[in-house]
Amino acid sequence: QVQVVESGGGLVQPGGSLRLSCVGSGIIFSFYNMGWYRQAPGKQRELVATITIGGSTNYADSVKGRFSISRDNAKNTGYLQMNSLKPEDTAVYYCDVYLGIREYWGQGTLVTVSS
Repeated sequence: QVQVVESGGGLVQPGGSLRLSCVGSGIIFSFYNMGWYRQAPGKQRELVATITIGGSTNYADSVKGRFSISRDNAKNTGYLQMNSLKPEDTAVYYCDVYLGIREYWGQGTLVTVSS
């Protein structure tokens, strides 16, 4: 059974930081790419960042320079370090572990940025 579980969301003030974690089980994690997506109320799900099997990264313009995606294959875990958070970062964040048409999504973790 394959599972992808996110954690680390919560309430944070503008300018603060959070680190999200994504743990995969039932798969050889190192064989998969990983991405973070987010969905704000009333909006479409959007790509935040990706990291490939080889470690190449890609970021949405809105988070570039503030967020950092990484992975630790030995721990079957991916991360999203979020710094200098803004209210517009408020969303449910989802982890996507994928290879070709094979794709596994987590349940999401809520990040709220507010004073």
